[in-house]
Amino acid sequence: MSRLTAIPNPELVTRASGWDWIRALFETTKPGITKLVTITSMVGFVLAWLSLHGDSFAAALVPGLLAGAGTALSAGGAASLNQWWESERDARMRRTQGRPLPAERLGHSTVLKLGLVLSLGGTLVLLAIGPVPALIALTCTITYVFIYTPMKPKSAWCTLIGAIPGALPPLIGWTAASPDAGLEIVLQPGAQSLFWLMMVWQIPHFMAIAWMFRDDYERGGMRMLPVIDRTGMGTAFVVCFTAALLVPATLAPVAAMPHSLGPVSFVVALVSGLAFLAMSVRLALSRTQEVARRVFFASIMHLPVLLVVMVGEAFVRVVLL
Repeated sequence: MSRLTAIPNPELVTRASGWDWIRALFETTKPGITKLVTITSMVGFVLAWLSLHGDSFAAALVPGLLAGAGTALSAGGAASLNQWWESERDARMRRTQGRPLPAERLGHSTVLKLGLVLSLGGTLVLLAIGPVPALIALTCTITYVFIYTPMKPKSAWCTLIGAIPGALPPLIGWTAASPDAGLEIVLQPGAQSLFWLMMVWQIPHFMAIAWMFRDDYERGGMRMLPVIDRTGMGTAFVVCFTAALLVPATLAPVAAMPHSLGPVSFVVALVSGLAFLAMSVRLALSRTQEVARRVFFASIMHLPVLLVVMVGEAFVRVVLL
C-alpha cells in the first residue's frame, strides 16, 4: 500500500508539537465551516432581537456573546468528531489527505477528546442562556456526527440529512434572543424562514462541491448523488429544483419579518436568487467541472451578501428610522 493511501493507525503517537500541535487541533474544527455556522447563528440572534426587543442593545450583549461562543464551540466540536470518525475515508481522498489525522500529525484519542470537550462545552455555554438553544445545538451535533457522518458511504440521501444541522444554527441564535420562551419559539415565522433559507441553500451548494470532487469522493467510498449518478441527469435536476426553491426561500424572511425587512432585502434576494438559478441551469445543461466550480463560488457569495443586507436593513429600519 502506498504512503498516500495508507490508512492511519488509531494507536499512532502524536507527531506535531508546540504551535504545530495547536494549529493541527484548530484545523480539526474546520474553521471555515465553524465560522459560517457561527455567523448564521448570530444573524438569527440579531434579527430576533431587533424583531422582539427593538434597540435595547445593552441587554443583548451577554446573551449575544454566549450564543456566539456556544455555537462556535459546539460546531467546532462536531467538526472534530467528524474528522475523528472519517479519518480512514479522508486518507483515501486527495483533498483530505493533508488533514491532521490522515497526515499523522495528531492521534485519534486527542481529536476524539477535543471533539467531546468542545461539543459539551458549547452546549453548557448555551445552557447558561436557556435550555432551548442548548437543545438545538445538541441536536446539531447528534445529527451531524451520528446520523449524517455514517450515512455518507451508504446513501445519497446523506446530503439532505446533513443539511439539517447546517440549517439549525439560526434557530440557536433566534431562541437565545428569547431564553424564557419554550420550544414554540422555533415555530415563529422569522425563525422558520431562516431555517428553510439555510436548508434549501445547502443542497445546490453541496451538490456543486460533490460534482467538483466526485472522483475523490468515490475513492473515499462516499455515495453522494454526483458519485452514483454518472450521467449527471439526476444531479442536474436536483440542482435546478433546489435553486428554484431557493428564490422563494430567500424572499421568505422579508415576508416573515415585515417590521425589520423591506424593499432592500427583497430586491437583493430576488436578483441574487434569480442569478443563482440561471447559473444552476447552466450547470444542468453543461454538467462540467468548470461550471460546477462557478456555482460553488456563486453560492458562497450569495448567502453572505444576503445575510449582511438583511441584518443591515433590519438595523436601519428598527434603530435608525
